[in-house]
Amino acid sequence: MNKKNKILKSAKKAFSKELASIKTLSSTFNNNFYKAIDTINNLKGRVIVTGVGKSAHIGNKISATLTSTGTPSFFIHATEASHGDLGNIQKNDCVIAISNSGETSELNDIIQYSKRFNITLISITSNVKSSLHRNSSIGIVYKKPKEACPLNLAPTTSTSMAMIIGDCMAIALLELKGFESMHFKSIHPGGNLGKDLKYVSEIMHIKNALPISKENEKMSKALIKMTKKSFGCLGVINKNNKIVGIITDGDLRRKINSKFFDKKAHEIMTKNPTIAHKKMLVGEAINIMNDKKITSLFICEDKKPIGIVHIHDLLRLTS
Repeated sequence: MNKKNKILKSAKKAFSKELASIKTLSSTFNNNFYKAIDTINNLKGRVIVTGVGKSAHIGNKISATLTSTGTPSFFIHATEASHGDLGNIQKNDCVIAISNSGETSELNDIIQYSKRFNITLISITSNVKSSLHRNSSIGIVYKKPKEACPLNLAPTTSTSMAMIIGDCMAIALLELKGFESMHFKSIHPGGNLGKDLKYVSEIMHIKNALPISKENEKMSKALIKMTKKSFGCLGVINKNNKIVGIITDGDLRRKINSKFFDKKAHEIMTKNPTIAHKKMLVGEAINIMNDKKITSLFICEDKKPIGIVHIHDLLRLTS
């Protein structure tokens, strides 16, 4: 077997091992999982996630995901907890402790501290007979996996399973709390994610930049407006200034003839155009424009145009 085939075979074998164990996780989402989520949802304090070794890295990630989806959380390394960080855990908090074996000795102090001060301890482990599970308030147990490591030693499959459980907890809490894109935006202002979470009203072209025509306006005049505004479209409004149609470059190509310039805008327009509200996010707008195969989107209030965005405006923002 050559080097390339050997590498690919190893990767596929590791993937198959992890996937087989991950498929067993469905049984983990049971009454204990429900109790854990219900407890956290009604919590007055914060969720403290802890672990050691690779579980510590997973715990740190789970804590970050909880925080970013509306559940206040922070990570404490179990070793550091024994050297003063236990003081960060308050009586209204709860602890999520992660250990595949459930016998990680460094967790002992956190277990005892939780019992002493009646702090809810949620365990995530594969060992139902372990000290961690027996001493936890709520135990989330997954089927003991075979690690992807050929020696069945290096934490691989087990850490993937713990992380998936943590992600599922975060999403269940997100949905329970009614956490929406506007909340996500407020705590993710930076980076590409923050750009996607801008409102279209923050980048739209307004007032005199809007390509607008009255529905009874002749195309000889309307076409000049459309060309001058350079959006490749023209919004058509009625006497109440509400948008009733749109004229695009495609409409012009399909309907142009010798009588075209004498026709009125409402005769050329496509009725009921796709519009957006000012609180629509940039990411949502891009999805709509891609789905509808359109390049411009009018932003309206009560169907009255207040702005317009072009697909290039959105793509520049997110690139």
